[in-house]
Amino acid sequence: MQSKSSTSCCGGCQTEATVTDTAPQTEPLTGGVRLYINAMDCPTEERMIRAKLETMPEVKNLAFNLMDRVLTVQPATADSMPAIIRALEDIGFPPEVLDDDQSIPVEPSSGFFKDYGRLVLGGLCALVAEVLDYQAIDQAWLIVAFALLGIALSGLGTYKKGWTALRHLDFNINALMSIAVTGAMLIGEWPEAVMVMVLFTLAEVIESKSLDRARNAIKELMALAPDTATVKGPAGDWVAQPVGEVELGQTVRVRPGEKIPLDGEIISGSAAVNQAPITGESLPVEKTEGDKVFAGTLNETGMLELKVTALASNSTVARIIHAVEKAQSERAPAQRFIDRFARVYTPAVLILAALTALLMPLAFGWSWIDAVYRALVLLVIACPCALVISTPVTVVSGLAAAARHGVLIKGGLYLEQASKLKALAFDKTGTLTEGRPQVTHVELIGDATHADAVLFAASLASHSDHPISQAVVRFANEREQLSDFLSVDGFESLTGRGVQGRLEALDCVLGNHRLIHELGLCSSALEASLEAIEEQGQTAVVLVCDQRPWAIFAIADQPKTHSRKTLEQLRELNVHTLVLSGDNPHTVARIAEQLGVDDARGNLLPEQKLEAVQALKTQHGITAMVGDGINDAPAMASADIGFAMGAAGTDTAIETADVALMDDNLEKLPWFIRLSRTASWRLKQNITLALGIKLLFMVLALTGEATLWMAVFADLGASLLVIFNGLRLLRFK
Repeated sequence: MQSKSSTSCCGGCQTEATVTDTAPQTEPLTGGVRLYINAMDCPTEERMIRAKLETMPEVKNLAFNLMDRVLTVQPATADSMPAIIRALEDIGFPPEVLDDDQSIPVEPSSGFFKDYGRLVLGGLCALVAEVLDYQAIDQAWLIVAFALLGIALSGLGTYKKGWTALRHLDFNINALMSIAVTGAMLIGEWPEAVMVMVLFTLAEVIESKSLDRARNAIKELMALAPDTATVKGPAGDWVAQPVGEVELGQTVRVRPGEKIPLDGEIISGSAAVNQAPITGESLPVEKTEGDKVFAGTLNETGMLELKVTALASNSTVARIIHAVEKAQSERAPAQRFIDRFARVYTPAVLILAALTALLMPLAFGWSWIDAVYRALVLLVIACPCALVISTPVTVVSGLAAAARHGVLIKGGLYLEQASKLKALAFDKTGTLTEGRPQVTHVELIGDATHADAVLFAASLASHSDHPISQAVVRFANEREQLSDFLSVDGFESLTGRGVQGRLEALDCVLGNHRLIHELGLCSSALEASLEAIEEQGQTAVVLVCDQRPWAIFAIADQPKTHSRKTLEQLRELNVHTLVLSGDNPHTVARIAEQLGVDDARGNLLPEQKLEAVQALKTQHGITAMVGDGINDAPAMASADIGFAMGAAGTDTAIETADVALMDDNLEKLPWFIRLSRTASWRLKQNITLALGIKLLFMVLALTGEATLWMAVFADLGASLLVIFNGLRLLRFK
């Protein structure tokens, strides 16, 4: 008997989202009812359900999650659900209604014999029928009896689903196999009929179990975080509590060797934390008070107490899971092509089979039995299973492999596009450089004292989260020992230029070289000082109060240790690189020269970065932009692929980027491009294998060289080849 998990229309194409050109909804519907349908895990079954439900007045909207076998229905009225459930039962998809917070049911294994005993006995009957036929015994009824028993043991489920499909004029694999086996019995090929049914059922089981690896690779993410947390109670005692019941701000304790249950900020203790499940980092990271930690990571050494900063449903790992689940339901271009091809291929082969059975005896003098037999072989070949699953299993394996390495891909489209990437634009600060610049010195201009200049500049900068502003604040805190800043009225951030506000009745500006030019305050002496600083590869910001320059702050940022190696690898991959920065051109050029970037442009506003990315697309083709996911949003949105750096724990980056690098390791970029190119090559291999085997057996069928069981073996072999070839991506290094 087939296990419940293997009830699929094409042997396990569970991972594909839809057969239409419009990707299905995967977001929960407002007011929707979640239905778990164990038999729904294939695009063909989705099509049957859509055809049945979308015409019903009781149904307002539908959303499919084939990976979890969940259909979310938005009923037209509160009384519509009984009719919807009856409609699903009528087409052979009995649903189980899930509560809002109920997890997906797990089908337990009943043991090998209970799950597969009927299939094993059916296989033995098929073997006996073949042996008796080979020995040409006189009691032909024995062959018929064993054949019928084997078909009943192994194929009743296929016949039931096939009849349901035929009633709705849907020629899926179950319908085709039912016709082929019945036709074989009608022309007296009893041993072959039972062997075909047993092999087909076995193929479904093997394919389903093989594809479970791809599905489980994603579902394993859900098991990263523990189910319970040790929470500090009102009386100061520590109690175990389900993570779903822990509220924001509560204190959680994590002992050495335990997994961190929720996102939080350390308020006591320090430890080495293994963040590999989230960021893909190979080495543990030292964490201490004030640092963020993520659910699902492992506390390896010390005792930690955390303040919870995100609910379990909104933790970093939860957002990763949601993003990957959504990504696997959105089809890559290759999948859409295969969908369109399969919709033409199957009817074409069915017509060819009908013509073979009806016209060949008349046109070429074939016997009717021989013509019908060859037509039945073509029916088996008409199943597009291997073709349909050749792409989604590869795409899902690629998504899962990337997630394991701390690269979150938002859809198969980006996995496929990156294989053709020709140009890559980088933001500078925080991307190629450490993003923690330091003030190297302060140069006074005019009558302001050093203390006043630092105080006024830090007071303005404290209202901005830009790395340059934060460098001024750190300088005031750490070097000048300032802790109390002046109040600022009318503070305003001048995008790409600086900040301004009113302090102590003075209108003050802290801005870059561009802003000083725009204000008309760049005297020849000031220009010379600014150029001298910038030629050293440093950034200069000027404090101006009441239209009089007070001081220049020289700020330096260091390149990340792995930036140069990353740029070398990108050159080896023939990817053109470019730095786009709002910093002064001298500093940008110096950084680009140090790292070996092909081109560098500075003094750019966000809209100018956008124009630069559009020009790159025109000049080179597929272009990506790497930034922080916020300040570079226009350019990232315009690029074919937007990469967000250091996205772990950052809601905006995970939501807006096409690809999120969960840590700050730029070496993930060439790794991702190599993964994409490997995935693209596997997709081409799989499509070629599936089509090649199908075409070969079409020719063999028409020439009379192929048998029914050979056709089933070929279909099984092609499916397993493309599955295992796609699954190899899970081991991509």
